[in-house]
Amino acid sequence: MRILIASLLALFAIAPAAAQDAVSFPSRPIRIVVPFPAGGPTDVNIRIIAQRMSEDWKQPVVIENRPGGNTAIGAQVVAKAEPDGYTLLAAMDTTLVLNPATATAPLSYDPFRDFATITLTAKNTSLITVRTADGPRSVAELIARAKQNPGKLNYGAGIITTRLAGYQFAREAGIKVQMIPYKGSTDVVNGLLTGSVDFAIDGVAPSLPLIRAGRLRALAKLNSRPLSVLPDIAPLSVAAGLPQLQDMSSWIGLVAPAGTPPPVVDKIAHEVATIYSDPAVADRLERAGITIATSTPQEFDAFFRAEAKRWTAVIRESGIQLQ
Repeated sequence: MRILIASLLALFAIAPAAAQDAVSFPSRPIRIVVPFPAGGPTDVNIRIIAQRMSEDWKQPVVIENRPGGNTAIGAQVVAKAEPDGYTLLAAMDTTLVLNPATATAPLSYDPFRDFATITLTAKNTSLITVRTADGPRSVAELIARAKQNPGKLNYGAGIITTRLAGYQFAREAGIKVQMIPYKGSTDVVNGLLTGSVDFAIDGVAPSLPLIRAGRLRALAKLNSRPLSVLPDIAPLSVAAGLPQLQDMSSWIGLVAPAGTPPPVVDKIAHEVATIYSDPAVADRLERAGITIATSTPQEFDAFFRAEAKRWTAVIRESGIQLQ
């Protein structure tokens, strides 16, 4: 990752540094819309970036939490904002890929036309977690409980990625469980702690302190990517004995309204790469369960469009209907 960041910094350095739009940017506060409640992985990731941006640029970088509509509410706000670089969106796979792939009605924004991609900021791992006090000790035991009580167990999920993961898990395991939708990770974790749901599918960051405290137990992760904060957790496909389960992970990136001047976009992307080149920042995010990622604006654009094509095909072929 450090080699990649160094390469990106060198690439940005050869861009036209004298471009007028970027010379004075930023000259006033920047707003980053996070389409989730405070406390979730996206919020944690973006707040750490915003803090360093503010320090480096000597301008306030304000986080505005706008949850709801599977991130569509926050996305619509930014899509309609002035394209000047002063209003940004923390976009996810949900925002740019899964909302259009699963929509049954027109979206309030067009992910392919309304935004200028800036950079990826993270590729996260999600977990299946249960309460330590009364939850199963393994995925096999969770499946057994669900088969003994068809339709009576439920799970909490806050984004389409984790809702889709729950549907795929249940289908491949041959179990019937109910999905309880939440607006964000904090609500998912609270639902699990209070007994509103039997298990949760959510990112690492919100549940990690509770796992370390012994209140929650992680049964599996949704992909095979190494996870240094929980090195012994097996992928769900292995833990469930279901090799046909696909790896699934969520990702986060920054986008601006379409029409934002490219030199401004490049300057923001360069700043994120610079922030991530600091080992202390990378370590802080890693300890929070967030795996950093970065890219050029062009790489991010190509990445999300390829993901949109892939997941649209998966959803159509699977026949899964998300509520």
